[in-house]
Amino acid sequence: MFARLSPLRKAAAVSAILALAACDATTIPSLGGGSGQRIDPDKPIQVALLVPKSDSDAGTQGIAQALENAARLAAAQNAGKAQIDLRVYDTAGQASTAAAQAQRAVDEGAKVILGPLFGEAANAAGLAVIDEGVNVLSFSNNPSIAGGNVFVLGPTFDNTARRLAGYAKRQGKKNMVILYSDDVPGQFGKTAIEQAATSNGIQILTSEGYQLSVEGVSASAQNVGRVVSQAGADTVFITTDANNAAMPMLLNMLPENGAHNASTQFIGLTRWDVRPDLFDLPGANGAWFTLPNRSQQSAYEQAYSSSYGSAPHPLSGLAYDGISAIAALAGQGRGDALTAQALTRGSGFNGTGGVFRLLPDGTNQRGLAVATVTDKQVVILDPAPSSFGGAGF
Repeated sequence: MFARLSPLRKAAAVSAILALAACDATTIPSLGGGSGQRIDPDKPIQVALLVPKSDSDAGTQGIAQALENAARLAAAQNAGKAQIDLRVYDTAGQASTAAAQAQRAVDEGAKVILGPLFGEAANAAGLAVIDEGVNVLSFSNNPSIAGGNVFVLGPTFDNTARRLAGYAKRQGKKNMVILYSDDVPGQFGKTAIEQAATSNGIQILTSEGYQLSVEGVSASAQNVGRVVSQAGADTVFITTDANNAAMPMLLNMLPENGAHNASTQFIGLTRWDVRPDLFDLPGANGAWFTLPNRSQQSAYEQAYSSSYGSAPHPLSGLAYDGISAIAALAGQGRGDALTAQALTRGSGFNGTGGVFRLLPDGTNQRGLAVATVTDKQVVILDPAPSSFGGAGF
């Protein structure tokens, strides 16, 4: 029962760990393309890993260790390219602690910072060491903290929305309704979808926000159904995380209220494959969402499991990607491997989920596949691109 509404709120709080960690961020000034510490690529590169080891929040349990495991795995697998001297610092999940630890790490010789996990902490860490020209490769996916010496490694809503809107346009979709949760992740997702739709020439008929309650979800489903029926919307783009308790309600209520997936394309901003139980619901069949390169993700998961005896946390690959990017650049003998100019090279890097690259504005671009649900199975409609500049970008 949802009568007390606590399951919705609890699920939303847990989902936020995998979404946006902070929306209030102090703007970090741009340092220019040459910012970052220079290194001797033939010597060990001191990398500071900032993770919330002592954070008491149950939602982060296991994440800190998984990030450290992944970073060490990447360092070991890239030992032939570069020597990584990884040193771990505990942020306790606090912005003030992250700032202090970032400064301590640089004082102890760190040339680059990997982490922290949360947006607010990453922003604070970047500000703490900006005067020393040290770049921060954070695990956040919050674009509002990106820029200057802070890069976000986490998959962004902007990147996913652009991929899906571009695919929708190529499939002849012309107008859409945006259905979003009226919270921080939902607002960020709504903005990303609006920008992606506009850039692809898709008309937005309306944006419908819902409160995290049974009544709120039900009312929004009814409103979306009316727009689909009366205005002929051919697409409903949903920001809701698959693990949020609102998702099964939406996938039941939208078809009940006139948004039938036989004539209306449902698109999800997050991965729905993480909840196979959703595939039994009326609104799931035929829906679109994105996935990373599954073969590369599988290879990473197998390597991690072989090394540590358990499956990796979904976020752990970000630490692996960060170390791999550093090693790839240092392996070319580049003394400027840790500068913004090197880190934002156009060809990007191969990561745990496929190709990715860091952008000059501090955000990132990742190669994604477009998938759907057919007969309760995930089917790839458009494969993830293997390089930049081709289809899918």
